[in-house]
Amino acid sequence: MEESDSVATLLESTTSKIQQLQKAFAELESHRDVTLNLKWKQIEEHFHGLEKSLKRRFTELEDQEKEFEMKTVQAQKVLEKRRAAVMAKEEASLVKLQEKRDVAVIAISKALKKNKNAHVEAESVAVNSEIANVGEKTLDAVASGCEVNGVKTLFESDDVKLLSNPQLAKLCQEMDASGLHKFISDNRKNLASIKEEIPIALKVAADPGGLVLDSLNGFYVPEGSNLDGKKDSNLLGLRRTCIMLMECLSFLLANVDVSTASKVITEDVKNRAKVIAQEWKPKLDDLDLDASNGNSLEAHAFLQLIATFGIDSDFVHEDLSKLIPMVSRRHQAADLCRFLGLSDSMPGVIDVLVNNGRHIDAVNLAFAFELTEQFSPVTLLKSYLVEAVKVPSNVKAGNSSPTAQNDVSDKELSALKAVIKCIEEHKLESEYPLDPLQKRILQLEKAKADKKQATEVVKPQSKRPRANGVVAGSGYGPRNTAITADKNIYAARYAPPTQYMYYPAPPENHVHFVGTAYNMAPNHGTYFGNGFQYQAPYLH
Repeated sequence: MEESDSVATLLESTTSKIQQLQKAFAELESHRDVTLNLKWKQIEEHFHGLEKSLKRRFTELEDQEKEFEMKTVQAQKVLEKRRAAVMAKEEASLVKLQEKRDVAVIAISKALKKNKNAHVEAESVAVNSEIANVGEKTLDAVASGCEVNGVKTLFESDDVKLLSNPQLAKLCQEMDASGLHKFISDNRKNLASIKEEIPIALKVAADPGGLVLDSLNGFYVPEGSNLDGKKDSNLLGLRRTCIMLMECLSFLLANVDVSTASKVITEDVKNRAKVIAQEWKPKLDDLDLDASNGNSLEAHAFLQLIATFGIDSDFVHEDLSKLIPMVSRRHQAADLCRFLGLSDSMPGVIDVLVNNGRHIDAVNLAFAFELTEQFSPVTLLKSYLVEAVKVPSNVKAGNSSPTAQNDVSDKELSALKAVIKCIEEHKLESEYPLDPLQKRILQLEKAKADKKQATEVVKPQSKRPRANGVVAGSGYGPRNTAITADKNIYAARYAPPTQYMYYPAPPENHVHFVGTAYNMAPNHGTYFGNGFQYQAPYLH
């Protein structure tokens, strides 16, 4: 700042210097004998030009300095924000660790208390010795295993007794994978509570990892089968259950120490998981990115298998990152990417989503991985609306059929509602106001209603025949005097009126319009969700 002030002072003194130079020039002219070709006005203009140029350059330098200071302040704010986030995660980890320690201490205290009561009649020295021995045995049991109903398990069973679905514990204890599938399928209404209790029920299984691997049987239909995996509801339910069981096993592993985790997933189980992953990988090559629409159960199951059983080192990260666009609508996508170490690949994944018209998914991932500075959410949403209102080439070529025009209108209407939902979820109202979007929705819906009213076919009035065979409303006809005694002639010529009159079908270009309503996000607690009419940030 001191240098800037000195430069400004020098620039201000330029005028006085020019005046001094003018006096010196006048004095020089008064002493010369020959007239100089150079005039004072030219010299003055030259120096004034230099003065303006210097001032302009000085102003530009000041602006650049202010801009640099502003960027420095913004960078410091970003660093402070990230530092605060890291500290918050560290504190959360410490709290979680302390909770685990407290639980372990309580479990050991309970075991010591039970054994102390069992030997209360012994002498004091014998009691102390016995308590010490029992304490050591209890610690060994917690570390190595327990006995539940004669079956060796890896955990204590106190929390298992509190399950609201005790059948889960029984099925896990019996290592009955098919029975577990059937129980979950039969109790879909209580799926939220079942999902919370499965990690606890897995504790009584002799081999939790092996049980979950057994549950993956039947994920893919046998070759040559006529079953369509994308349409069969039973197969879709089975696949969702397989993914849920692997997630529950991951939750169990996240709440145990390293030594216990190695017993939950043994080397033998890990090798089995590698074989299954190698069998599934070629099947993913046939998946279509556009067809999956970010909700592929096959790709999700493959990534969850690798993440749960810790076999990501056997696969190239680049190959795994190519599968992320196929699961971008599922709410577990961000956690899977972090767990598999794919966070650095997210910019490339977001580019793929944008290039394929999946801007809403791109915005959700940009927020999940703090890439909103590189990928502006507002810019992506506006670009998405621009793509939605583009008229297809077949409509431009002169296809003015109502169906084609309505498809364009429905596409824009669906895109507008998806953008509004995304803005509300990520609190972008200040950057992207909702009023213009909502007004446009009202315009489109009104236009659809007007078209529906204009294209409705007026139902013709039926003419009821009279008893004498003359149609009502057609005037008087000649009387037929040659009527035979056979009354069936009337039945043959004139059908009696029925309760419901059927009218001619509407013309082929008659279009039925269905008003589009807001689709609310599904309850993520419910595992088996339906399809969606809009793009959601994440699906279960």
